[in-house]
Amino acid sequence: MNTYLVGGAVRDRLLNLPVKERDWVVVGATPEQMLALGFRPVGREFPVFLHPQTHEEYALARTERKTAPGYRGFVVHAAPEVTLEQDLLRRDLTINAMAEDARGRLIDPYGGLSDLQAGLLRHVSQAFAEDPVRILRVARFAARYARLGFKVAEETLTLMRAMVAAGEVDALVPERVWAELVKALSEPAPAEFFRALRNCGALERLFPELDRLFGVPQPPQHHPEIDTGIHALLVLEQAACLSDDPKLRFAALMHDLGKGLTPPERWPSHHGHEKSGLPALQALCTRLKAPKDYQRLAEQVMRYHGHCHRATELRAATLVDLLQRLDALRKNNRLADFLLACEADARGRTGFENRSYPQRDLILKAQIAAMAVTTAPLIAQGLQGEALGKALRQARIASVRRALAPQTPTITDLSPK
Repeated sequence: MNTYLVGGAVRDRLLNLPVKERDWVVVGATPEQMLALGFRPVGREFPVFLHPQTHEEYALARTERKTAPGYRGFVVHAAPEVTLEQDLLRRDLTINAMAEDARGRLIDPYGGLSDLQAGLLRHVSQAFAEDPVRILRVARFAARYARLGFKVAEETLTLMRAMVAAGEVDALVPERVWAELVKALSEPAPAEFFRALRNCGALERLFPELDRLFGVPQPPQHHPEIDTGIHALLVLEQAACLSDDPKLRFAALMHDLGKGLTPPERWPSHHGHEKSGLPALQALCTRLKAPKDYQRLAEQVMRYHGHCHRATELRAATLVDLLQRLDALRKNNRLADFLLACEADARGRTGFENRSYPQRDLILKAQIAAMAVTTAPLIAQGLQGEALGKALRQARIASVRRALAPQTPTITDLSPK
């Protein structure tokens, strides 16, 4: 029985990146032997065990054989005679098909190290085409390692296109697509995930609401990049610079779905796209079974990002009403996330990447002023019900108006220095 460190731990160590978790392959063992050593079984489809002390995963070496369409149609064979090379051959990418023995020596039968040095995401074998999840994984690795210069190998991209054409991605269940999406949104360069999917044709099948944005023009004076799909990915890039939160990044990416529904005769204008995109967003979230908090923030950004951009032009009453619609006048609100997503939209345009966004500070200032108003004095006046609500709104408007009023310089301010 021999144990080998495999996969991401080997890959990331060679890249001089932090190793987050370690996975092991055991060659020459049976499940009974693992149990006798105190390992706890956790695998349902194939033999995987947790180490009794470290709780790291130890999987028996195995092979897989495709028996049906989709990513669940496999027969797994795990037995003592399965070799390490056979186990590594079933993996997705060469950079994930390396191992280390007990002495720390690298075992690299499929050229993973050379691909790591060349920055290539290349499939190990034609067995790659048997599992459509691997399309999502390759796109996710593109998002993770783009800043290191990694690209999808041309032969792998060709294989991914053939898989899409064969309908393999249509077999992916929504829960798996959503899980990979959230992971991709959490990567350093999440826009590369969608670029990789679009390059192989999978974006149209998995995220048609996003795919239809490409080729749709916008007014060049406001959007020098012109193409709405390009703008969406630029916005996601800016969101990734502003926050690590995948919810915020998701909301920023989805904010302009309505532009993909504008009739061509109205291009490049997209009047009303904030509202027209809501059904598309709901359809996407329903299909992928997105959590409610993701959908809620995305709806807010889609519906009100135009209001946010015009914040300096809005009256105090409009600002208060906007804060109310955003549910921003209570504790534990997500106004900060909404504002960062809107800032990402403003900066996600060619040439606007480093522009300041004073609207964010203005709205936060208005929020503080509105939340400073309490109901106690109004209740003490005997107000209740609808009358109390109207009086509270007026008091908040007055507070916001005072907070945002231009400051009059004092005599001291005007005196010569």
